[in-house]
Amino acid sequence: MAATDNDLLTDVAANLLTDEHRTVFRDLLQGALQQLIEEELTASIGAALHQRTDGRTGQRNGHRPPRTLSTPAGDVELAIPKVRKGNFYPSLLEPRRRVDQALWAVIMTAYVKGTSTRKVDDLVKALGVDSGVSKSTVSRICAEIDEHVEAFRSRTLAHTDFPYVFCDATYVKGRVGRHVVSRAIVVAFGVATDGTREVLGLDVGDSEDEAFWGQFLKGLKTRGLIGVRLVISDAHEGLKAAIRRHLQGVAWQRCRVHFNRNVLARVGKAHGEMVTVEGTR
Repeated sequence: MAATDNDLLTDVAANLLTDEHRTVFRDLLQGALQQLIEEELTASIGAALHQRTDGRTGQRNGHRPPRTLSTPAGDVELAIPKVRKGNFYPSLLEPRRRVDQALWAVIMTAYVKGTSTRKVDDLVKALGVDSGVSKSTVSRICAEIDEHVEAFRSRTLAHTDFPYVFCDATYVKGRVGRHVVSRAIVVAFGVATDGTREVLGLDVGDSEDEAFWGQFLKGLKTRGLIGVRLVISDAHEGLKAAIRRHLQGVAWQRCRVHFNRNVLARVGKAHGEMVTVEGTR
């Protein structure tokens, strides 16, 4: 597609998102979502509105008060159908849907990076959620996402051997209490015997010293990490000491990427390309 076509599409999209047109799209979206809800009820009870079928399993009984759903086009009001026996609740309004998780991830990331609650509220409104987000909602969102993260971090690793394990760390700014400080994030991913790769674990601490790395590696073993023959990492002394202590008998190899970075940091810019080319041979 030509660049002019991309520019045209950009202009069209910008015009469609103005307040003048937003109402139209919100109404269209509301009608489509309401139709999806009614179709789901039809599938659930085995009959459409005013339809007689031998396989009917329930009867419609009006609607509950409307439920507000926040969308990029604005808030929409959706009526929830009732049935005479049993309960019905549309799946698209179930909590923790992926569309909600995506919005929640934006809120959580902004909050963790130190953005004030007021600015997070402005961000959410800019995304089309007219009601905004309160401080208690931000806390609830972060708590629910933490549940998913913790489930991933604590899952078992005993389903296969991981003969090769890569370890690394980085530092990012994060909120601790009322302050935003630098925090160490350590991560390990393994290569299984069939060649597949998998993130084994990650953790956050004050610094990547031997004690922190040791606790991290010990946790991987507790979760079932077995079959390790080689660990690849940078030459951080704390990490190397933790590997010797908690993964006894496992070989260690310096990561070539980190090694090349260390070398390039000690040579002049004029010779950097030559060193890089020679190092890749």
